Amino acid sequence: MSPTPASSASSATAPGIPSSPEAAPTPASWVFAEDFAAEGDAATQARVEAEPLGLEPLSRGTVTALTFLARAVQARAVVEIGTGTGQSGLALFAGMQPDGILTSVDLEADHQRQARKVFGSVGIPSQRFRLIAGDALTVLPKLSDGAYDLVLVAGDTLEYGDYVEQGLRLLRHGGLLIVTHTLWHGQTADTAQDDDETLSVRSALEAVSDNEDLVATLLPVGDGLLAAVKR
Repeated sequence: MSPTPASSASSATAPGIPSSPEAAPTPASWVFAEDFAAEGDAATQARVEAEPLGLEPLSRGTVTALTFLARAVQARAVVEIGTGTGQSGLALFAGMQPDGILTSVDLEADHQRQARKVFGSVGIPSQRFRLIAGDALTVLPKLSDGAYDLVLVAGDTLEYGDYVEQGLRLLRHGGLLIVTHTLWHGQTADTAQDDDETLSVRSALEAVSDNEDLVATLLPVGDGLLAAVKR
């Protein structure tokens, strides 16, 4: 049965007005959703190896979302900014096409050595990934315009704006841009927070939101996951 006009008006949310807090998940529900999908041994190992290297591991929900999104766009050519210990790379491989190739850039060669071990432990052949040790803003301009199905931004938050700009150049039409840590430990939404990293994340989000060539959503998964499709 269709609602009456009165009930429709009472339940509608005007543009720019947040949804009712009653619609927000409880902490227990958030944990349940985060732990919904199982994690393989290699992914667990990549998570364990991250912290000693000073890296913040991705949540299980974020990893699951990366696999889902890579599969949704049938990703074959993928760029990853921030290799880490291979945690996000494993997630992408799980969703990519069987012949897909991952190009991953990281300033730290030690991180990439660990990622290479993790990839090898699950039988991913070396010809399916290209690990480039170097400054992403030096490497990315050398990659071809419009040649990639998916670009994952998971590197230095202070460079998010430039990474997003480069990522959009690299994507084909219909390609997917993903940015991790976009809620930045709860600081992005807190207007009292004005440190450089928070401001950088906010600026990148605004650039995506204001870009009419993108269809974007901000998912409250892990520490926040921005996903945007290039028209």
